[in-house]
Amino acid sequence: IIDGLRVMNLVALPAFSDNYIWMLHDDRQAIVVDPGDAAPVLAALDAQGLALSAILVTHHHPDHVGGLAGLRHRLEGPVYGPAREAIPTPFTPLTDGDTASALGLNFQVIDVPGHTAGHIAYFLPPSREGQAPVLFCGDTLFSGGCGRLFEGTPAQMHQSLGRLAALPGATRVCCAHEYTESNLRFAQAVEPGNGALADYTATCRQLRANGQPTLPSSIATELAINPFMRCDAPDVISAARTRGAADGSGA
Repeated sequence: IIDGLRVMNLVALPAFSDNYIWMLHDDRQAIVVDPGDAAPVLAALDAQGLALSAILVTHHHPDHVGGLAGLRHRLEGPVYGPAREAIPTPFTPLTDGDTASALGLNFQVIDVPGHTAGHIAYFLPPSREGQAPVLFCGDTLFSGGCGRLFEGTPAQMHQSLGRLAALPGATRVCCAHEYTESNLRFAQAVEPGNGALADYTATCRQLRANGQPTLPSSIATELAINPFMRCDAPDVISAARTRGAADGSGA
């Protein structure tokens, strides 16, 4: 990511069995997203000599906030989080339309309830022409799938995914879990004739075989392969009806 004269590095820090803690840094200062575990963040900060300038939190689940206490002694700026959820204090509460600012970057906050009742996402628009936007979407959108409904309703999740679908196609989708391969198995059962899905599945399998993340994805990719973003596609509607959905309910 090029921001003015700075190069911002986007890094996925593995945590637990399948989480990613996302880090943006300029070789001096860093922002981290959803630090469920402090250890990988502290290791990355120490290895690269980075100061921790801000933390972005998408929702309250322990695998997204569990590392906050262990990072506060290194934190030189705010913790941002959803206003409608119980995030460990102190934090700066945010809701739809607010801005989270750190390292000269301004993240737009989008309410995306469904996985949890107050879940938010952070969208970073490009600062210059030709640069891809970035989306930190927590557990709302996964590559090839979406988050489980713990607190919200299907209607809320559908609306939330619709808001993300409206973002620019080049937007890099930084999900919080490496669920891609299992999601794609389901997606292929729903749309076995989707050529883009077949190609993407092969690419992701190779990435994982090489020990690489499948993420970030992109909004354009998800619109082409993710059944939960393709509720109007005939095969997705047919598969939903086969599984008992009423007419008009989509996927």
